[in-house]
Amino acid sequence: MPEEPMRTFTVFAGVRRLASGRLIDVALAVKARAAEEGGPILTFDDRSGSVIDLDLRGTEADITARFAELANAGDATSNVESRPDPDGAPRSRGRPKLGVIAREVTLLPRQWEWLASQPGGASQALRRLVDEARRADGGRTGMKAAREAAYRFLSALAGDLPGFEEVIRALFAGDTDGFAERMTAWPPDIRDHALKLAALT
Repeated sequence: MPEEPMRTFTVFAGVRRLASGRLIDVALAVKARAAEEGGPILTFDDRSGSVIDLDLRGTEADITARFAELANAGDATSNVESRPDPDGAPRSRGRPKLGVIAREVTLLPRQWEWLASQPGGASQALRRLVDEARRADGGRTGMKAAREAAYRFLSALAGDLPGFEEVIRALFAGDTDGFAERMTAWPPDIRDHALKLAALT
């Protein structure tokens, strides 16, 4: 399986892009620029297009340590507060460090029986089935997720810009040229980032 691309984040102050990159780099850029910027600063997760909150308390060293801890735990996503296990127990060593995540799956008895009879057991069989489905998908799920990410980003920053509805219609219709063309008069940082999120650049 190909390696997952590095997760990136982008910061906007109004219609200007301030920084883009790893979460820790973006957080430090926001911390450095927060006093200079008069208006709100929004940080976006480039994978989902959603606005995220950053915990910027303390010094740069505090922030660096906090985000490094989250990155090591594999939890550098929506905000910087650590999320304990639901039962309050500390995370155990082993599989989570390898990227394996335990979650509940609800199946019928005959489906559990079939999984249990597969080589390697239920977990390996489920992983194989998911990987096969991803290969057979032909990129459709990724394309849908990219369009939704672009939509979330545009809804947060461009909802009041002229022609917003037409831009969104072109996005979900898969009209690449129309999507780009209808944003021609928009601030270039917003336009360029929307095209990037929609996987059209």
